[in-house]
Amino acid sequence: MVTLPPPDHAPRRRASESGATEPDGFIVEVAPGDRIHFLDWGGQGRPGILLIHGLSNTSWSWAPVARRVRLARQVVAMDLRGHGLSDAPTEGYDAPGFVADVVAVAEGSGLLTAPDDRLVLAGHGFGAVVAAWAAVELRERCAGLVLVDGGWESIEASSGLDVEEFLRNLDEPPEVLRSMAAFLADREGFDPATWDADQERAARATVVETHAGKVVPATRPHALEGSVRAMFEYHPGLVLAGIRAPVVALVAADDPGERARALTAVSARRIAAGGTAVVASSFPHDGHNLMRYRPDAVTAAILSIAGQERGERE
Repeated sequence: MVTLPPPDHAPRRRASESGATEPDGFIVEVAPGDRIHFLDWGGQGRPGILLIHGLSNTSWSWAPVARRVRLARQVVAMDLRGHGLSDAPTEGYDAPGFVADVVAVAEGSGLLTAPDDRLVLAGHGFGAVVAAWAAVELRERCAGLVLVDGGWESIEASSGLDVEEFLRNLDEPPEVLRSMAAFLADREGFDPATWDADQERAARATVVETHAGKVVPATRPHALEGSVRAMFEYHPGLVLAGIRAPVVALVAADDPGERARALTAVSARRIAAGGTAVVASSFPHDGHNLMRYRPDAVTAAILSIAGQERGERE
């Protein structure tokens, strides 16, 4: 396993034109032709934090939270395989493949170096599923798990769709993809008050502009399909019951009643297995992207678990 800067790597901890600290990009080679990109936001303090984005997104979606977390902890955000600047091999879109990528980034970034190093995993949407799988694999090396609007429910049950129907519903409307300006306007329209340079960069990272001026999704079709099929194979009760680290869940507005019942059931299963209850916070007036709408709350949840770990070791 080798960790290298990508070709456009710039000096460490450079400042943007606005004065905000910018992350460095690195690539960890999991296997030949299988490289995973991550952003190292810097920071100090243990346990470190590894952030995992959701479906069809990239590590830049975590920027509002990473900027806050880095003031207290080392923080890294990764691009899942087939997303962002990571490679898109034809294989590995399953639990073992995603977990291997997470572990490679954790070790290659320096979050897990010494035998007694531990980290906090935080995932958004599908990234929460990947984070939960990784928490099981890491066992005692996982100090905590933060599920940001995902990871505690069966997608088939919560969506009411089978995997084929779910895949068909992922297409963007043609009018949104007719130009970069139309696409960015659509993303800004979700919540103009929270639209800023970080949100624009996160949005731009998810599409590619064609010569004709249209935009197409940046996530490779086979990677998107593989990720969705993996997500439908996820069994939240079984996975979360096998994690001994504390778990926090942040619940957005979508169908809060049904999702709350699923979360209660998972929490009870963790207790029955000898673990702790899931600590949940609800945001009934906010959408799925809580890192954009509630960065302070997401940061607080992450640092709360990190603080528990520090308290236990002092």
